[in-house]
Amino acid sequence: MNSHKSLKPGKAARGLCALFLGVSAFAASEGYAGNPIIANQGVNDPHIHVFGDTAYLYASHDKSPHNTDFIMEDWQVWSSEDLVNWRLRSTLLPNQTYLRSQPDFASAWATDVAEKNGKYFWYFSEGNHQTGVVVGDSPVGPWKDVLGAPLLKKDLTPTHEYDPGLFAEGDDRYIIFGVWDYYMAKLGDDMMSLAETPRRIEIRGARGPYTFTSGTPFDGKLTDDKPFLHKQGDVYYLSWGAFYATSKALYGPYQYRGAVITEESFPTGLSAPTWPTGPQQGRHGSFFTWYGQTYFAYCDISQSGNRYFRDTFISYVHYRDDGSIAPIRVDETGVGEYNADHGPIEAEEFFAADAVTKRENAAASNGFDIVLDAEEGALTFPNIRGLAGKDSAVFDFTGDSDAPFTLSVWRKGAKAPIVEQGFDGANRWRVPLGALGETESLIVKIERAGRNELALDRISFE
Repeated sequence: MNSHKSLKPGKAARGLCALFLGVSAFAASEGYAGNPIIANQGVNDPHIHVFGDTAYLYASHDKSPHNTDFIMEDWQVWSSEDLVNWRLRSTLLPNQTYLRSQPDFASAWATDVAEKNGKYFWYFSEGNHQTGVVVGDSPVGPWKDVLGAPLLKKDLTPTHEYDPGLFAEGDDRYIIFGVWDYYMAKLGDDMMSLAETPRRIEIRGARGPYTFTSGTPFDGKLTDDKPFLHKQGDVYYLSWGAFYATSKALYGPYQYRGAVITEESFPTGLSAPTWPTGPQQGRHGSFFTWYGQTYFAYCDISQSGNRYFRDTFISYVHYRDDGSIAPIRVDETGVGEYNADHGPIEAEEFFAADAVTKRENAAASNGFDIVLDAEEGALTFPNIRGLAGKDSAVFDFTGDSDAPFTLSVWRKGAKAPIVEQGFDGANRWRVPLGALGETESLIVKIERAGRNELALDRISFE
């Protein structure tokens, strides 16, 4: 987690309207958050998991913007119902764990969580030495250190036993950890023991932020610390910050595929200030999926300029047909909200979707579009800013369909659409909406006749 420590209402529309009904603003983040999602708090090394209808962020915490080293005295849990407004829900102090014997402990490094049988197990790093675990009856605790000792003890493997990532598949839970070389083991049913001896994970052709550096102790190191594992379709993705490898088998071997942050990732700047080896360093984080959309949450220092006081950014993730991940966009707009004054909204960057599939398409503006899977589908775009003075939307469709279809636009919770209009074939269509507020949360519903291909590329407001 250190990066490196010595160097961060048709049928479809009615269902989607319901997503908004319980959303409320939290005191920790009023109005529009954007990136960073929790500003000036030092919230970093983010692992986000969705439990029920809420996203929970399990994070490390840099103490002060004046830090001149990694001073991290606790771990935190934040929650959000919309990825925009975040609320601090729980803080774990070292003295609530076996670390109470170290009264000046300030190395509360990276952390992750897993749920099993209605209980929540929060794993935390004791610096770069060991990994402990606490258990709670809810995603926010209260927490209890049942073991009273580390789960992953120092010298368990040839790597360092820290920076845990948790992975769930069926009824099984796995923990992956380490630096340079990663080890993984299935957890016991109690989630506080190992069901097997940790196995080293082979990564073929690995590269990382230090691979081509010179003049540092990390010259030529092929990966980094902070491994994380997720799955898309039948492919396992093992990531270390901005870099990742893939495999069809959980334990590998994995083949290096590239980085999710490249020069293409900074259309509005933000590539500096950054870590010593460049903007790909220090991007520790996690991938998660919610309402059919996938995201990457990761560390950033473009706001503070201080690598010892990191923020959390979130970006959209798009998978290509060959299993690779398109470079993410690093910007201050963030996710779960949009700005109509910043240009078109890409259809594939929805907050929620029903009966549609995200598709790679070289003819689409961002290389991806949204394909209708059924006779009707819907996309949700909450918190669209910059709409005052605009009265229409322009929809760019792709595909080869000449079939007629109906498009309607709804406000959240509304019983009738703002507009419902019929069109013939994939094309660019302008839809009058009437006067709009400065900020609107909109649902776009599409109903087609027949089964011809119909795909939406992007939406603009005029």
